[in-house]
Amino acid sequence: MTTALARETALVQDFYRHVDSGDVPALVAMFTEDTVYYRPGYAPAVGQEGVAHFYTHVRVIKEGTHRVESVVREGDQVAVRGSFEGVLRDGTPTSLRYADFFTLADDDRFSKRETFFFAPLA
Repeated sequence: MTTALARETALVQDFYRHVDSGDVPALVAMFTEDTVYYRPGYAPAVGQEGVAHFYTHVRVIKEGTHRVESVVREGDQVAVRGSFEGVLRDGTPTSLRYADFFTLADDDRFSKRETFFFAPLA
């Protein structure tokens, strides 16, 4: 693994660790002030305040664990494939596969994130 890819792998591992532990201030600090987060079924979360609002008031997941399976970097783009096991706010267990695409700013914070889920069309 190249040094750059090792750095990005550690960066996304830190991000998911903050998400899974509920450390919203730490995960928000990983985004630029003008970031945009796109997630299916939700309005874009804009800026650090939008990301914080999403994780504290909007996200339907109560708790769980992300498992990163692969990380690929091309230029300022970092792609992550993984799985998640957890519980929704209503108590329903959930298990899913996801792909995240991050755009890195010059300071190694995320300036954009796009999340996709592996789910059947209904």
